[in-house]
Amino acid sequence: SVSPGSPLLLSLPLSRFLPCSSHGSPTLLSPQAAMTKLAQWLCGLALLGSAWAALALAPPGLQPPAPLRQALLPLPVYLLVAFGCYSLATVGYRLATFNDCEEAAAELQEHIRAARAD
Repeated sequence: SVSPGSPLLLSLPLSRFLPCSSHGSPTLLSPQAAMTKLAQWLCGLALLGSAWAALALAPPGLQPPAPLRQALLPLPVYLLVAFGCYSLATVGYRLATFNDCEEAAAELQEHIRAARAD
């Protein structure tokens, strides 16, 4: 941990602390304290996984009704397949609607010709 008088804390430029005013009141967040996208996804998966485990693996006296339990047990597999389908559809759509940059291609060709001439 970093103490308030630490040289590390004093060596960080003030611009590294970004104001965050999305909630109306500005607060200061350091980049080190910000949660990464991976950490957000892992926290969400852990929360959903623990809720699923609590319902699906409940003790015999606290188990949900049989139809709910039968739908609940294969739920992670269904969600994984749905996520895979969504990912493939997203990649396919983005690939189909990918914009060609004709100006950039012409500029690159010009740079290549200039480099070959040198």
